[in-house]
Order: sequence, then C-alpha cells, then structure tokens
Amino acid sequence: MRIGLVAGEASGDLLAVGLMRKIQKRRPDATFEGVAGPLMQAAGCAAWESAEALSVMGFVEPLTEIPRLLKLRRQIGGRWIQTPPDVFVGIDAPDFNLGLEKRLRKNGITTVHYVSPSVWAWRQGRVRKIARAADKVLCLLPFEKEFYDRHDVSAEFIGHPLADNIPEDLDRMEERARNGLGATRVIAVMPGSRVAEVTRIGPIFAAAASRLIERYPDIEFISPLVTSRTRKLFEGQLVKEGIEKRFTLTDGATYSAISAADVVLLAFGTAALEAALMGRSMVAAYCVAPLSYFIGATLGVVKLTHFTLPNLLTPEPLVPEFLQHAASPVALCDAVGGLLDDAERRSDIEQTFLALKQELKRGADERAAAAVLQIAVERKH
Repeated sequence: MRIGLVAGEASGDLLAVGLMRKIQKRRPDATFEGVAGPLMQAAGCAAWESAEALSVMGFVEPLTEIPRLLKLRRQIGGRWIQTPPDVFVGIDAPDFNLGLEKRLRKNGITTVHYVSPSVWAWRQGRVRKIARAADKVLCLLPFEKEFYDRHDVSAEFIGHPLADNIPEDLDRMEERARNGLGATRVIAVMPGSRVAEVTRIGPIFAAAASRLIERYPDIEFISPLVTSRTRKLFEGQLVKEGIEKRFTLTDGATYSAISAADVVLLAFGTAALEAALMGRSMVAAYCVAPLSYFIGATLGVVKLTHFTLPNLLTPEPLVPEFLQHAASPVALCDAVGGLLDDAERRSDIEQTFLALKQELKRGADERAAAAVLQIAVERKH
C-alpha cells in the first residue's frame, strides 16, 4: 500500500510519524512518500521536499512565498496523478493541502485531511472548499466534528495526540531540582518557536519578568527554546533587561519546564494546550504584524472571542489572553502575579485542565490510522 503524505512544520511532522507507526503495525507493506519532516524521514517516508518548505505564517507574510508554494504544489500533485497512491493524507497546512487534495480527489485519488483548519474561527466559507477537497476530515477537538456534521462534511473526532503523549509522571519539585531551580516561585516563559514570534513578544515577556522580579524577589524563570536562533535572540532580550541571571534557558525540554512552573507565561499556540494538559495555569499573549492585525480585527475575518485552545475547550475561559497592544509588560505582570497569589484558583484550574485531558485522550494515532486504512480500502472497492 502506497500512502502520500504532506506535513507542514514540526507539529505536522510529529502527527505524521505517529500515524505512520500505527499504519505500519497494521500494514507492514505500507510505504510513504511526499513532503516530510525529519521524524517522518527517520520512520521511512521518502521525502520529495522538506516539511520546512511549508513554514509560513500570518495574513500578509506568506504573500511573497505564494509563487514557490504553488509551483511545489503543482509538481507533487502532478507526480501523484501520474502514479496514484492508495490514499493521500494532508496533515495540517490547510492553505497548501486543501488545494492539493481537491486536485487529487478530482483525479480519483482518495483524500484525508488530518487536523481540521480553524474554519469555525475564521474564514468559515472554507468549509465548502474542505467538502470538495477531502473524503474525510480527522478532527482533534470534539466541537470540530459537530461543526462539520452541520455542514454535511464527513468527519471523525479522534482525540488529540498531545493528550495521549503528555507525560503524567513529572513532579514539580523533581523537575525544579533537575533544572537547578531553587526558588519558591517559578515561572515558565515561552515566547514562541519562531524567530518572528520571539522578535515581537520576547521583549514584552522580558520586561514583564523584570517587573515580576521587583514584586517577588525570590522568583526564578525557566525558558525552553526550540532552536539555537530563538535561544540567542531571547537571551539578548533578557540581557537588555539585565535579568539574564534569573533565567534558566534550556534547549527544548518543554515538558520539564512547564512541569517545574507554578504559572506559565506563553505565546498563543500549541504550548497553551500542552500547559493545560499538564495542569498548569497560564497567561497567554501574542503580537502579529500590524497589517495582519488590521485585517483580522478590522475586517472581521476572525470569529473568536478567545484565541487559546484551552479557553475554547473549557466551560469558562481560564487563561487570561492579551493580544497586540493589550500585551503590555504591566498587564502581563499583573495577570501572572494574580495567579501566583491565588493558590486556590490555581488548584481549581488544574483540576479543570486534568478533566479536559481525559476528554481528549482517546488514542488519536491509532484512531487516525484506522480511519485512513478504512477509507483507502472502501474507496478501492
């Protein structure tokens, strides 16, 4: 069985390799090919292009990359049309994958879209495009399937792989000792995984940390940085504030840093769900390019009142959110301090988040593999 895959960025690479391993257990004859990250390649996926080729963000920023991405999509689409796989799975990267899926499906190739676009949040008209592109949508969140059901799109809620894979045996005090943290109060600071994110939000986080040090003289910080570039950038921002000695910077080790913390200060993104699934209270902030913010806020393309996944998944919002100009050092310091000073509130948040983890913990990799193989066999006959 030949399976085509296109994954974008590190998150897509991680989802894809989990899917691949479960498919390989069920179908040892399965082969994989397409746009692949390092984990996929190590698991045996033939890489026609690196997943990093799809790494673009924002409303405006990707415009300069459109010609290159369209050329790449035409090339790999044409290749699969000439030698069709048994099934194609587009993993995340909707702006790239949905167009590819539509073309492949029109040419008789069965298509699965893994990870629903945030169609319920913005550009809701895309649901019609998804209906034309994908034979099946695999959803990580329960309300996504409900959305697709209302629009007669075949979808399945498989749970979230993070809920399956987040470690459950990390102890706060043990992780502090492991990272050399001796303070009575510890904050994990996570300014993002991309250089553009750290460039915008890093100085604000550093200034907020400086204020927290004035308020809590015994406080310490830990920051997991995923690349050498983001680490060097954030370290320079801390030096400008004169607080670099109060920070422990680690190369990755995200779960250890979150586990060691009382509160997490983070940029919008996957880290918010990771922190929630580890039962940590948090404060979230984000800054985008001014034109991107104008398009989202002024033209009304964004339909959300909350932006972090935990706030969309709990009965009431538990994560203070600060977007663009609202993300000031003073506001972030006050929000983090408010959680630090209220142990009972932190405990209530932890219990709600741990219940959320159980809701999302459904064996997502296994369910995704079963769905992909089932539809491949059904459409073949």
